[in-house]
Amino acid sequence: MNKDTTVIREIEPQDNAQLEQVIRACFPEFKIPLEGTAYADEETPKMYEAYQNDNDVYFVIEKDGEVLGGGGVKPLKDFEKEVCEIQKMYFSPKVRGKGYGKVLFKKCMTAAKDLGYKKCYLESAPQLKAAIHIYESFGFKHLDGPLGNTGHFSCGVWMIKEL
Repeated sequence: MNKDTTVIREIEPQDNAQLEQVIRACFPEFKIPLEGTAYADEETPKMYEAYQNDNDVYFVIEKDGEVLGGGGVKPLKDFEKEVCEIQKMYFSPKVRGKGYGKVLFKKCMTAAKDLGYKKCYLESAPQLKAAIHIYESFGFKHLDGPLGNTGHFSCGVWMIKEL
């Protein structure tokens, strides 16, 4: 009997190294530029520390002690206070296509609402077609350009949703 031990939980300090590996591995796999994306962000190696404020949260997917992905909610940098960004949502091939992305995305949306945000923004790369399809299915609308100041000039997809 194979018992599924996959859990979605808040990030812990010991998750940093494994999570950084998962995030960085997605870029060459999907041929996404390294500059102007989460790959080059200074917080990518220290995700736990980057999400320790009252207005943000980051969740990881863990199976048998291995971190296989994650996603978080943060205020959209240099923008209106009531707008958050769903960010750093990346998954290992080991958990893709099994529904965990949708569950985690739903958890982020609920967290955003619980944290008092009115709108949710996100950026993505056009190569991430499956992710964009999920965002659209949740009612996110495409924008003609970026909002705020994420520093992700290589992301070509910008979306927003009222919560």
